Amino acid sequence: MIIIPMKEGENIERALKKFKRKFEKTGVIKELRERKVYVKPSIKKRKAKIHAIYVEQMQLNED
Repeated sequence: MIIIPMKEGENIERALKKFKRKFEKTGVIKELRERKVYVKPSIKKRKAKIHAIYVEQMQLNED
């Protein structure tokens, strides 16, 4: 459960922004989207490997 402490006279919109930020950081929506479709472990590994190669190439291009 997410608790947002509010100060006296604090704007409700500001509190909503804090709530939204905390909610996004928990990753609930991301996890729900991932659980909608089953992805085989072999495909996960393949995507992770492709991403690692991409990141490595980006780092080499910076140098």
